[in-house]
Amino acid sequence: MERLMKATVSEECVACGLCVDICPDVFEMGTQYAQVKMAGIPAEFEAAVRQAADECPVSAIAIEQ
Repeated sequence: MERLMKATVSEECVACGLCVDICPDVFEMGTQYAQVKMAGIPAEFEAAVRQAADECPVSAIAIEQ
């Protein structure tokens, strides 16, 4: 069975919306900060999730493979 990537957004998030712009299939804006919409991230979204994590201005996105 394939192990899916997981991503989390910490409370360090400043709600800039960059991750939502980069990968709206995975990220959405919550009431206080961005959140991940799915428990396991399908392979087709992995590159965009990595880009969102790399470009996050406060490094609030953590990725677990």
